[in-house]
Amino acid sequence: MSTPVKPKTKQFKAESKRLLDLMINSIYTHKEIFLRELISNASDAIDKLYYRSLTEGVTGITREDFSISLSVDKDARVLTLIDNGCGMTMAEMESNLGTIAKSGSLGFKKDTADGDSPVSDEIDIIGQFGVGFYSAFMVSDRIRVISRTFGSDEAWCWESAGADGYTISPAELEGHGTRVELIIKKSESDESYDEYLDSYRLRSIVKKYSDYIRYPIKMEVEKSTPKEGGDPEKPEYETHMDIETVNSMVPLWRRNKSELTDEDYQGFYQDKFFDYEKPLRTIHSSAEGTATYNSLLFVPSRAPYNYYSRDYEKGLQLYASGVLIMDKCPDLLPDHFSFVRGLVDSQDLSLNISREMLQHDRQLKIIAGRLEKKIKGELASMMENDRESYNQFFTSFGLQIKFGIYNGFGQNKDLLSDLVMFHSSTEKKLVTLAEYVGRMSEEQKYIYYACGESVEQLDRLPQSEAVREMGFEILYCTDNVDEFALRVLHDSDGKEFRSVSSGDLGFDRPEQTEEQKEQTEKNKDMLTFMAEALDGKVKEVRLSPRLKTHPVCLTSDGELSLEMEKVLNTLPNDESMPGMKAERVLEINQNHPIFAKLTALYTGDQSLLTAYSGILYNQALLIEGLPVDDPVAFSEAMCSVMTD
Repeated sequence: MSTPVKPKTKQFKAESKRLLDLMINSIYTHKEIFLRELISNASDAIDKLYYRSLTEGVTGITREDFSISLSVDKDARVLTLIDNGCGMTMAEMESNLGTIAKSGSLGFKKDTADGDSPVSDEIDIIGQFGVGFYSAFMVSDRIRVISRTFGSDEAWCWESAGADGYTISPAELEGHGTRVELIIKKSESDESYDEYLDSYRLRSIVKKYSDYIRYPIKMEVEKSTPKEGGDPEKPEYETHMDIETVNSMVPLWRRNKSELTDEDYQGFYQDKFFDYEKPLRTIHSSAEGTATYNSLLFVPSRAPYNYYSRDYEKGLQLYASGVLIMDKCPDLLPDHFSFVRGLVDSQDLSLNISREMLQHDRQLKIIAGRLEKKIKGELASMMENDRESYNQFFTSFGLQIKFGIYNGFGQNKDLLSDLVMFHSSTEKKLVTLAEYVGRMSEEQKYIYYACGESVEQLDRLPQSEAVREMGFEILYCTDNVDEFALRVLHDSDGKEFRSVSSGDLGFDRPEQTEEQKEQTEKNKDMLTFMAEALDGKVKEVRLSPRLKTHPVCLTSDGELSLEMEKVLNTLPNDESMPGMKAERVLEINQNHPIFAKLTALYTGDQSLLTAYSGILYNQALLIEGLPVDDPVAFSEAMCSVMTD
């Protein structure tokens, strides 16, 4: 009669206690991650056995034979996970489970890393660091692992309650594989562990992190069905447990495009990203070489409600061999394309030991760079071939493209300049810079633009009269960032941008110039008087080269325009710093009847001319969309003039 083998009690190897404590309390930020790690380990164990079946001639094994199962015993507080993979011998248990940070999967991956292997594409080892298993101690008082290797009659049980050590003893297990039993902790006042005994909660964790594990994950799910023979109008229900495969297994992004329809992509997008509208554009691509990955990206139809707020988080879902690592990886998207939603799946990214964060390595930068170029190309294609959709896109996200041009001192202007659009004064729709330049006549030197709050306001802007009279097209800038972006761009195809409020419009006619010079010289004393009457509110009062029918307008000298002044003064500022102020110029139309009135007042009633100067200045402020300095004084001055 053989002597029973006593359990072998051992301590974890050097530094393992400290590492285990660090892992449980610091490395992982979400306790639910433990299930992802255990399922990934189970998938690796199945992959190893499947590899043997392909390389060692092991018969009787097919991919369809493999599965992973989850079950719950709420009364005993036990969560069980079973796989029918390669299993472990006693020595392997001691090596892999007795030494924290010793990864059997990593060793296997190195041994089978031959890229020429005919089965390399069939094997997808996930675990690398040998620490994921111990994340289960975050939710467990005790862990029991029973395992039996393929082709062996012996099974072994590894059991541990944490850092105090572990035991290994003989056990019984039907068939090959591994059974992991977690004795779930009791809930505390500030922490609930009961959720890890709830089938629906476990199912949601599987769907979130492990939906694309290539082997079926089966669970016992409670279902309700009407009792037989009951009243169909008032049925009574009975509950029973049913086995259900809860993961999708084959990721959509790894399937051939030819196999997929628009409805497939649309359904995936709406289910995955909770959008009730279909995407404007789907970008499905893959790459091999220095960075191997699959990506599935979507351009939404509309901006989320919080897109232009601080609450919005950019980023793509990041998968490593079908396992979700990060829900939003911001490093994969530049800010100017932050509206893109989707995912990237790569086998060869460098992860840290918890797999929750990426190391900022060369491969990540390569993937991000390739995605940026891919997104740019798809947007350019949409603009060229589906302008209606692109207009819809630009209405929602054009502001972000403009910010992208302005940010970083224009480092992305070459990438984004041909994506930007503005409303055209002549075309009455959004146009690109290339389209504008393509319509320019030979005599037109500049690309003209006007800034204001709306297209309707800019259609009536006095400052644009001279440009319109020349038949030149004007780009309407209605977003705060527009003029800043144009200043960064400086030009398009060699044609500089010029505001309709600029001092030099670039097309003065000789006869108008001479007449204006004469009138300016003749009335310089009056113009100086009016500027002094405005008491520092304007740098100068001058005759206008741009007004045709309107009596007055405001322009500015220097780099800071009136529109830029408005924008900058709406931003949070240090109270000790004065507000930004453009060098304002009040322009008077010499051909308007008001000019004759002003010249008469200068020689007849200079006190009334002072009042007129204030009224005209405030009128110009209102036209420009700027607040009147003193509304009461303005109202009184108007009444005084009207009753004079």
